[in-house]
Amino acid sequence: MSNIHLIGVEDPPHVPLVDSMGKDLRSLSPLSPECVIYKVPERLLRRVKKNACTPKVVSIGPLHHCGNRALRAMEEHKLRYLGDFIRQTGESLEFFLDFVRNKEAKLRGCYAETMQFSVDEFVKIILVDAAFVVEVLLKSFIPKLQDENDRIFKKPWLIQDVWTDMLLLENQLPFFILEDLFGEVHWSQSDGEETATLTINKLTEEFFKSRMESPRIEDRWEEICSGDFKIKHFVDLLRHVQLKPVKERSESEQMKLKKLTMPSVTELHEAGVRFQVSRSKNLFDIIFDKKKGILKIPSFILSAETELTIRNSLAFEQCHYSEKHINDYVIIMNRLVDTRKDIELLVKEGIVENRFSYTRELREGSNFLNKLADGAILDENNFYFASLSEELNAYYNTSWHKWKANLKQKYFITPWSDISLLAAVFLLILIQTVCSVISLAPLPTSK
Repeated sequence: MSNIHLIGVEDPPHVPLVDSMGKDLRSLSPLSPECVIYKVPERLLRRVKKNACTPKVVSIGPLHHCGNRALRAMEEHKLRYLGDFIRQTGESLEFFLDFVRNKEAKLRGCYAETMQFSVDEFVKIILVDAAFVVEVLLKSFIPKLQDENDRIFKKPWLIQDVWTDMLLLENQLPFFILEDLFGEVHWSQSDGEETATLTINKLTEEFFKSRMESPRIEDRWEEICSGDFKIKHFVDLLRHVQLKPVKERSESEQMKLKKLTMPSVTELHEAGVRFQVSRSKNLFDIIFDKKKGILKIPSFILSAETELTIRNSLAFEQCHYSEKHINDYVIIMNRLVDTRKDIELLVKEGIVENRFSYTRELREGSNFLNKLADGAILDENNFYFASLSEELNAYYNTSWHKWKANLKQKYFITPWSDISLLAAVFLLILIQTVCSVISLAPLPTSK
């Protein structure tokens, strides 16, 4: 009996576990509706180069704060930009620290990841990085604010690396903190006798317009400024400007895929489909004219910037939105471009513009577009390009189109081919006529 352990009435089992788990449950903070900045899902990271989602020279925000040695080198320069910002505003450091501290809870709620930084550490990160971003926008717009030894814009000219780091989802600040900081001071720009009041929206517009490889931002900016769209951060802005349909599909339009496969560009070409650059500046306006057999596709640029924009916008969409605009766009492009021949044909027609070296484009062009769809999810019951896919399948599977295209591509490649074929047909008819006449002529009689 002495070896038997008796559990006393006053010491019930699992009490320590109940207490600790209860404490954990009570300490959970409610999920914030303000959440707009996320870590890129591992499912997407496993399939792409991590440098498409990871900053190279500067961390912005808490997710990559001093995450590696390459990012630490920029910390001193960010402090210099904070000093420039404070001097230009005429306010004190204490003023801006209190300003950010009052918004600390809202700012933390903007990040999906739980921040382990103390209040003071978090406030410092946000203030330094927000002032840095504002100064980058300001110095880009007003070059006279750039110091002759500036490390970003002068020597060694790092703005291209900084700019691409600003396109990354994990490297974002909530846009409202940039608005609020900038709005605390009256900024103006003198132009002759006129003085225009600067806004963070104006600086953002000019910064992105001057660096983006697409003019779409200029055409969509008025809609952004005058409409109900509220910028969440830079990735959200670029997604809206470049990769969002002008109009939503109506309920009557087909959204369900009847067939999961679709012919490629080369296969469509062999079936007689012609390709043209669409005049639309919205990437989603891919339109097929069934009567003329013409597929119109908005121009698309092959570049590292395109990859960064689409990958990070796709990650943000999958984390934040129920709509799947970018997801469906990369899927349809993946279906159209399958081989090197597909990309060459689109380059030839001026639909795809190559910003890589020519040899790299030939080697990697199709892979580039294919890999953009890595991590995309096809919902066959709700696909934006379902009607387009059905139209292309129907055209491709019509035998008459293939026969007509085959005849034209073999015998009517050039005007001389047309003339040669007509001459051959005429000669054949002439020979047949002569033979017919000879056969009908009476044979000469012998004397």
